[in-house]
Amino acid sequence: MKPTPSSTLLISTYNWPEALEQTLLSVKRQVLLPDEVIIADDGSKQPTRELISRFQADFPVPLHHVWHPDEGFKLGQIRNKAIASATRDYLIQIDGDLILHPSFVKDHLTAARPGHFIGGSRVLLSEELSKRILKSKNQQISLFDKGVRNKLNALHAPAIAHFIELFKKEKGLYNLRGCNMSFWRDDLILVNGYNEAITGWGREDTELVIRLYNRGIKRVYFKLQGIVYHLYHKEYDRTSVLKNDAVVQEAIETNSIWCNTGIAQYL
Repeated sequence: MKPTPSSTLLISTYNWPEALEQTLLSVKRQVLLPDEVIIADDGSKQPTRELISRFQADFPVPLHHVWHPDEGFKLGQIRNKAIASATRDYLIQIDGDLILHPSFVKDHLTAARPGHFIGGSRVLLSEELSKRILKSKNQQISLFDKGVRNKLNALHAPAIAHFIELFKKEKGLYNLRGCNMSFWRDDLILVNGYNEAITGWGREDTELVIRLYNRGIKRVYFKLQGIVYHLYHKEYDRTSVLKNDAVVQEAIETNSIWCNTGIAQYL
């Protein structure tokens, strides 16, 4: 039986403390806790700081808050700062609008292997169901509940997933969700982390993964495990996608393994 790596759970957030509360409550319910939790805060206001402070008082593992001023959507930058401050070998990355299945952390750590990263999926919750959860704080979610979409993603069957993996490999960049990923911290440092030339919503995870691929780091097949339930919210402004697509295309064309402005400046 392989040893379980030490782990950091990285949670990205921005000005939605009600959702972050649900995420943190679901972390406390994990059957296998991470060794530390770091909240990567892209400039939230005081209510988020107060929420985190309240949780820090009795959280079962160290809970850290990495914050920078709100200067627009700079997710890559705040993730780099949080990753730089992480003290564990393996990094599990989520967003602060998710409710984690109780076996979420265990699933990631069980599937972790050298030379690989993990890209998971998410279960979409309807607006009505999301509002009910936020109000009641009842996180008992079933794939049969009304308002649970893409139900296959809500099926937890890791034993079947491990069997399927013998015959099927993950297909590159398809269905890549930055809200549910995990990496070896040293692998992220090897490619200089997130590219801070990408600002505004979209493509920061895709560009990072291209550099990981170019370094020979592969993606684990990860279905029927690592389940997260995504609370409904309106879509972000996507006007930056075309600009960020150009950065992605450059990484593809140049077989990039490094970005000029990344995590190295914080180490």
